[in-house]
Amino acid sequence: MKRMLIQPIARCRARCNHWKSSIFTRKGYRLLLRGLAFVTALGFVTGVVPAIASVMGPPPSQVLTFTPVKENSGSPLPLSQLPAQSVEEQRETLLNQGRDLFQGGRFAEAVRVWNRAAQGYQQGGDRLNQALCLNYLTLAYQALGEWDSAEGAIQESLSLLDSLGTPSHRSGNSLSQRIRAQALNSKGSLQLARGEPEAALDTWKQAESLYQAQGDLIGALGSQINQAQGMQTLGLYRRSRRLLEQVKQQLLSQPDSSLKITGLQNLGNALQVVGDLPEAQQVLAQSLALARNLRSPEEISTTLLSLGNTARALQDWNQALTYYREAAATATVPITKLDAQLNQLSLSVETQEWETARSLLNPIAEQLATLPPSRSGVYARVNFAFSALKMLESLSVTGEEDLTLSAPEIAQILATAVIEANALQDPRSQSYAIGELGHLYKRTGQFSDAQKLTEEALAVAISINAPEIAARWQWQLGRILKETGETQSAIAAYSEAVRSLSLLRRDLLASGQEVQFSFQEQVEPIYRELVSLLLSSNPTQDHLKQARETLEALQLAELENFFRQACFDIQPVQIDQVDAKAAAIYPIILPDRLEVILSIPGQPLRHYATELPQGEVERTLEQLLAALNPFFSDQERLRLSEQVYDWLIRPAEASLAEAEIQTLVFVLDGLLRNLPMAALYDGGQYLVERYNIALTPGLQLLAPQAIAQNQLRVLTVGLTEPRQGFTALPGVARELDEIGSHLPAEVILNQQFTADALKQEIQKSSFPVVHLATHGQFSSNPENTFILTYDRKINVTELQEILRSRETGSWGVTQSEIPPIELLVFSACQTATGDKRAALGLAGVAVRSGARSTLATLWSVKDDSTSQLMADFYREFSLGQTNKAEALRRAQVALLQQPQYQHPFYWAPFILVGNWL
Repeated sequence: MKRMLIQPIARCRARCNHWKSSIFTRKGYRLLLRGLAFVTALGFVTGVVPAIASVMGPPPSQVLTFTPVKENSGSPLPLSQLPAQSVEEQRETLLNQGRDLFQGGRFAEAVRVWNRAAQGYQQGGDRLNQALCLNYLTLAYQALGEWDSAEGAIQESLSLLDSLGTPSHRSGNSLSQRIRAQALNSKGSLQLARGEPEAALDTWKQAESLYQAQGDLIGALGSQINQAQGMQTLGLYRRSRRLLEQVKQQLLSQPDSSLKITGLQNLGNALQVVGDLPEAQQVLAQSLALARNLRSPEEISTTLLSLGNTARALQDWNQALTYYREAAATATVPITKLDAQLNQLSLSVETQEWETARSLLNPIAEQLATLPPSRSGVYARVNFAFSALKMLESLSVTGEEDLTLSAPEIAQILATAVIEANALQDPRSQSYAIGELGHLYKRTGQFSDAQKLTEEALAVAISINAPEIAARWQWQLGRILKETGETQSAIAAYSEAVRSLSLLRRDLLASGQEVQFSFQEQVEPIYRELVSLLLSSNPTQDHLKQARETLEALQLAELENFFRQACFDIQPVQIDQVDAKAAAIYPIILPDRLEVILSIPGQPLRHYATELPQGEVERTLEQLLAALNPFFSDQERLRLSEQVYDWLIRPAEASLAEAEIQTLVFVLDGLLRNLPMAALYDGGQYLVERYNIALTPGLQLLAPQAIAQNQLRVLTVGLTEPRQGFTALPGVARELDEIGSHLPAEVILNQQFTADALKQEIQKSSFPVVHLATHGQFSSNPENTFILTYDRKINVTELQEILRSRETGSWGVTQSEIPPIELLVFSACQTATGDKRAALGLAGVAVRSGARSTLATLWSVKDDSTSQLMADFYREFSLGQTNKAEALRRAQVALLQQPQYQHPFYWAPFILVGNWL
């Protein structure tokens, strides 16, 4: 096997000498491919699933709304071999050849052809068509990562248009303005890709104005979709969603047409990128219905493919497979059929539907054999190899590897992909193909060759400044070096991978909706594996600090992935700077052990570990969570609680006592988030009887200042009546009355408690404390994280917008002079049953609400005990002699000292997230 694998590499390397140094970012290419068809024709963002694959996966199966180059297309003919034509016809032929090449993913050839066309138009004095050709060129240069050339082409295009002045004929002026609008759309995508979102937004507004002046509604809507995605980059989420909703309404009001189908499809894809999956699904369904009504098979298949991707992002596997199968069956364009089958294959492998996966191998291989050279063809081969290798790895465990492709067969597919990428002079494709070949060599244990190939793929990614590709190969290189025992080099490679991911932030999140992307499988492991390496074999203080920073970065990445938005302003803070009497505890569950990093003010970091398999640790945590139900044995509960105490706290007892620590701040990981730390038991006392307890997703997200007692005013909101299938909460009325007896409060109750009323109160008054006494649920799925009002549910995204609405003006611009919410209380919410990552939703709400602190419950608690605990908490806090964590501790201890409420079920689930001061 080894000899069979080495030969393709020799052929690949002979051709891998075309690297070009250029600047390239993921956003630019994503927007470029998404915008190709209508940027060049109308300035509309086309329906393309984000064009770069998952950060850690293969390149994506692309969903293009234009027809790719035909299979018999070869290289462009020189002018001497073109049929007898006039000079004008020859130039137009070149222009159209370039379009075909671009649409077929042959960007370097498109550049050469369009350059010849542009020179011809220049020689003929046809400045208008020269400007159009230069606009096309800027798109091709962007695809190749040649940003300086792209900048030069678009500036020259706009300068030529400026030089034309006002033509004497109205039709000429109209065409000039239309080309200018197209050029401005291209310029906007270039500006966004180069990190200039404000300039891009302004440029797209200019394009929209030009389209509006021409009466071109579709072009104007396309520019608005571009603007919405630019707003996302700037963090203007409310404005972005509002604009997309306006686009939707305008599209729906248009007569049925092919352009309307495409517009709805693009809008659906844009909604998917910004994280509104249910709305994306609805809009795409409307596009599909219209395509079927107009009997448009190409639009039917591409919309079905987008619907499949959306269903997959919603984890509706069966529906996604159904959409993919139907997309393949209805596709009239070969690459669309292939993409649908590739997505079906990857999902079948992911869900271990082996019969379905096997049935797809031959049809896909046959189609690959007929593909013309193109970027989409290279990506298709790499995707196919990626899925086949995952299939091989899984089936090898059960001894069924003969049911799929062999390693040499996969190697040959990848070797062909490399050869095609080299011939196309396409660095991105080259990096993906070579790196995946390195992955195959790693899998077969040929680490030397695997390392060389991975380093080669990494060098290409770095040369075009593509961190989304580089992160994958840095991770792969780290794994190879770890396998060969080169620990320090492995740490360096992993560290670079984490650094690359930190550069992506917003870009990474947009890829969260892509077919090949899985945060838990392809991003999270990088952080965990780096921490494991850093903490192995007597780590230095530098390694401990880096491990702590990596854990904080993982917490941030998880929250951003939860919301599909990168919008956290991070400011690294040391525990010493926050509270000299607080210690931070960072547990992390690794495959072979449970590690804990302890940070005590004024002392070096330390760590301790429990050598247990991850499965055993998680079983114990699940058993403890179940035992916190009052119907379980007290003896078993205390045994399990003490076991977890021994893991997390016992090794630190002496250090905590010596430092006179009063508050324990936990940065929890995995299933630990679902457990109340207050209920940990040392054999004689619960942890809450000795320490104040707070949770934080990370000190870098902390606003470390205490609330001024003279500011304490409370907006209390609640439901006592049963609504929408949820039970009555009769104790809420007494709870709100008790709060009002301790602090100045305004009450919104029952019928008055609507989403609109809550928003109005938040906007008109700067309440430091907002108390929500209503049913709610926290889930790892944002769509299932909500609170209940009298008239409906408010999901987490809308709740965030309501709670932060006083911070923003009517256009979503931050008003820094308005103080944030100091304390947000959810007194009747719970985490979703059976959801192992449900507490992530709670942490997400806590951070995204803008509140400095959030008090919430891990499970629904008896109404009477909740009312009593809340009354005690506010009484203690209103006295001004304790901080929030101390006030909560006293209220919990007061409850557990009562015989009827001494079980942790009643007092333990109340947790304080964020600033404990």
